Amino acid sequence: MNKQEVAEKVKKIIEERLRPALQMDGGDITFEELTDDMVVNVRLHGACGTCPRAQMTLKQGVEVAIRSEVPEVVEVNAVGF
Repeated sequence: MNKQEVAEKVKKIIEERLRPALQMDGGDITFEELTDDMVVNVRLHGACGTCPRAQMTLKQGVEVAIRSEVPEVVEVNAVGF
């Protein structure tokens, strides 16, 4: 899978699975970029941006969900906390 295909698949996972769940808790997430090293950068908004458990949500929720379906992704990071 090339970089563009990986990015599109990640965006679909975020839009269809992750955003609705985070929005139910007053937060949100947006895709920012996929680096050449296959690191996904996302931005957390709303309650997710100020939640003390945001890093746990990011690593144990968002990253696990994305990497389970897109093994090419090596890591997910939040930008602009």
